Amino acid sequence: MPKSFQRDRFFWVVAVQTAIVNFYLGGFGPAQSLLRADQETSLTIAGLHGTAMGVASIFAGWANPRIAHRYGRSRASWIGLSIFITGLTLFVISPPIYITIPATLITGFGTSVVINTMLTKMSSHYGKSAEVAIPQANGIASVGFVIGTALIGTIAIAFPNLWRLGLLLAIPVALILFLIGRDKGEDEHVPDEEGPQSGKLSLNFWIAWVGFVACISSEFATSFWAAALLKERVGSTAAISTVAIVALGTGMGIGRWYGGLVLKNLKLDTQLLSVIAMQFLGFLGFWLSHNMFISLLCLFAVGLGISMQFALSSIRLIGLSDGRPDLAIGRASLAAGTAIAGAPFLLGLLGDKFGISRGYIMVFVLIAIAFVIVKTIPSRVHEAA
Repeated sequence: MPKSFQRDRFFWVVAVQTAIVNFYLGGFGPAQSLLRADQETSLTIAGLHGTAMGVASIFAGWANPRIAHRYGRSRASWIGLSIFITGLTLFVISPPIYITIPATLITGFGTSVVINTMLTKMSSHYGKSAEVAIPQANGIASVGFVIGTALIGTIAIAFPNLWRLGLLLAIPVALILFLIGRDKGEDEHVPDEEGPQSGKLSLNFWIAWVGFVACISSEFATSFWAAALLKERVGSTAAISTVAIVALGTGMGIGRWYGGLVLKNLKLDTQLLSVIAMQFLGFLGFWLSHNMFISLLCLFAVGLGISMQFALSSIRLIGLSDGRPDLAIGRASLAAGTAIAGAPFLLGLLGDKFGISRGYIMVFVLIAIAFVIVKTIPSRVHEAA
């Protein structure tokens, strides 16, 4: 099957669902410095918000095959969006940390459900063309990420105490999408008589799973604390540093939209190795830089490198799952949760103990692990297709 597809109504509805939750991720992740200043906490305590998001992803991974079995993938995405809105509202209206952490847990669960169902729906709908379709849908999602980062950072500069209110813009967009985007004539879902997808997965799957953890860990460690490193290296304020992370999101968006088209003649594993190498080079430049312009350029390169890793790694896991995509993506969500829960918190801990610059050496280790595993464990996507 050729790696081309039709960007139909299905594509745009799923892509915008993902863009809505990425608007939140774009505003929330880089704004950790702002949240930390509001709540007057250490890097370690502030990192617990990332931990809550990761735990939520783990719960969502466990629930994914069950939700898909019970309600079908289409309804599951709307259920996830509803949970997301509930948690987001609670986060904005309740400033204390003992409320924002559980609110982040709820929001993260809804976010993960939306992303999980996007992967399985597009993989099923587009087949082999999912190698292009999923990154491009993530490219649309990156628009939400960039808008979230730019908007929250801009509000923080102009109105320092009101930056969280900007996150509420995700709610009317979600409601409008539900009203005009849901398929009212959709056939009623009938659960499979054999129950949710289950069973043991191969050793190669679990080794590739570890590589997926490394990819997501390096992404979230960078997006959560890059503003802190930028502030230390170039002396910018927390708000300006947050806006500067737009360079990372822009690179991710461009890489997701065009990466699949540029690399489409390469095998899946070669595509993934190429973008991991790009991430390494960009991050090395960012880590060494003390100049704002060079730092932004390098963050853009990091974004290009990160852009397709989630999608390509997920497709690898589906290919290694012996025809059980819902189970594979459920386990992928466990991997993402482990990464999101652990990486920002561990980097915050290392930052408190050794400084954020030395702590960031952790990202180089994660990139190396991901590269070696992809090189060692070949994908079976072509066999699965």
